[in-house]
Amino acid sequence: MDKPTPRDRIEHVLQAIRLIREFVTDIDEAAFLSDVMIQSAVQYQFLIIGESIRYIDSDILARYDYPWHIPRSFRNFIIHVYHGIKIERIYYATQDLDELEKHLSDILKNEF
Repeated sequence: MDKPTPRDRIEHVLQAIRLIREFVTDIDEAAFLSDVMIQSAVQYQFLIIGESIRYIDSDILARYDYPWHIPRSFRNFIIHVYHGIKIERIYYATQDLDELEKHLSDILKNEF
């Protein structure tokens, strides 16, 4: 299997964002907190986001004003602190993806 290109990685992140939105459409916090399957699906997509961003050229990312360390750190947090995650934080993160999506869409348009 070929390694994904940086463009592929960006497309993976955008797809993960779309899936997260699909998973939480019409789901409020209480419903999210009571549905382990949705929680797991969303967390997996956040892992894809953080992992994919790790492999996008840092010179490209540096041209866009976004705290790129946050999605990478969130991925690490989910992986390494799985036993202490406050699921509310995962839910709130699902509501805060617009800026990331905009920057990655701009990168696709401007860099590739």
